[in-house]
Amino acid sequence: MNAPRSSVAIALLGHATLAAVFVLAGVRGLPRLDHVLFYGPLHLTSVHGALALSSFVVGAALLTYSAFRKVVPAPQTDVERNSNTAVFLRQFSQNRTGMIGLFGVLVLVAMTLLTPMITPYDPDQVDFAEKLLAPGWHATSADPTALLMPMGTDEFGRDLFSRVLFGGRISLVIGLVAVAIAATIGVFVGATAGYAAGFADRALMWFVDLLLSLPSLVLLLAIVGLFRPKGVDSIFLIVTILGLTSWMSVSRIVRSQVLSLKEQEFVQAARALGLSPARIVARHLIPNALAPVIVYCSLAVGAVILSEASLSFLGLGVAPPTSTWGTLVGEGKDHLMRAPWIVTFPGLAILTAVMSFNLLGDGLRDALDPKLRGR
Repeated sequence: MNAPRSSVAIALLGHATLAAVFVLAGVRGLPRLDHVLFYGPLHLTSVHGALALSSFVVGAALLTYSAFRKVVPAPQTDVERNSNTAVFLRQFSQNRTGMIGLFGVLVLVAMTLLTPMITPYDPDQVDFAEKLLAPGWHATSADPTALLMPMGTDEFGRDLFSRVLFGGRISLVIGLVAVAIAATIGVFVGATAGYAAGFADRALMWFVDLLLSLPSLVLLLAIVGLFRPKGVDSIFLIVTILGLTSWMSVSRIVRSQVLSLKEQEFVQAARALGLSPARIVARHLIPNALAPVIVYCSLAVGAVILSEASLSFLGLGVAPPTSTWGTLVGEGKDHLMRAPWIVTFPGLAILTAVMSFNLLGDGLRDALDPKLRGR
């Protein structure tokens, strides 16, 4: 079955957008890579510049290879064409919703990885002579040449475009790492409860129900308000709290899957061969129960980003001067009538990220569920 024209158009548009991101990074970043790596105005360690350069090279290579494979598909045997992976990729590529979400996520990730090569200014550079500049062309005291400031400046004269991109790195990392922590704990607890059954199942699920009964937002506010760390420690605390307070739903999903799978013939055969329970759970049950977990995680990333933004808006998130999207929205609320762009652009970034991850989750759900395939 050939992909619909709309999906092909989405794929082409996504490739063009990603290519534009890499071209922008190359034009802006490569001539000043030595500044980024060693002594530049961004005052970054060499790790940031090396990560940006390696991301540029690897991303450009993957983009070129992907575009080549769109034009010249790799030959496949009948077995490869009908494998689960091939069927999933074929179904997902025909899903318009999933493709839009995928390319939205890829563009966000590419821009955050290439941030040191794209941003024109230090995100923390203060210039009171240039405060509250509207989006447009401006000549600053640091650079008399008129440059485009697509998002303007904030109340301290800091370039908002640079701060949004650097804030996106923190927000996306918090979302992805927190969801990874939640998924790891949830898969372990759910698989243990579902396979062990009996008293262990009842005890673990009682504990899960107890945690689910607690108001999550109140719990987050209480824990963050109790510790109130500073600097980098605040990022680790937010990631840990969000991860440790969002694994319960994953455990219930995995438990229900394991309860159904452990009665299947392949699990009975593994028991007859004398495999240990740990090996059966790790090698046979968990891999077959991951499909709904993947969908849940893709949807949960957006929810975690919103939770972090809510905490930062209330002043309980990542400590300044480190910027996240929620922090930027919180800083701009006092200037909403005079300089609405300070709130608008970080808010649009949050909206784009959450919508992209949600659309990606919907597409993964449709592609992974055999009952929904082809609809």
